[in-house]
Amino acid sequence: MFIRIVKMSFHEEHIPKFLENFDVMKEKIRGAEGNRFLELYQDKNNPCIFFTYSFWETEADLENYRQSELFYDVWTFTKKLFNEKPEAWSVDKVVSLP
Repeated sequence: MFIRIVKMSFHEEHIPKFLENFDVMKEKIRGAEGNRFLELYQDKNNPCIFFTYSFWETEADLENYRQSELFYDVWTFTKKLFNEKPEAWSVDKVVSLP
């Protein structure tokens, strides 16, 4: 299992549209094959910056999601709202404290 972190920055006026669409799509994303966890965070200092944090069973699961119609729909809508290029990281958990 690995973690995918995506940083997205939006035009302030588009934040409500993004949040509304995320609310509609979040269960579908979470239900994608191999997805085990999904959260959305908003930066405390810059409310235009959001992060998704998701756990995936395998890199192939993430890639299958990224090639799916669901991802196409989500990304086609979302990318029109950005004010900066998104950034993404795939990371392995090294230490976790209960």
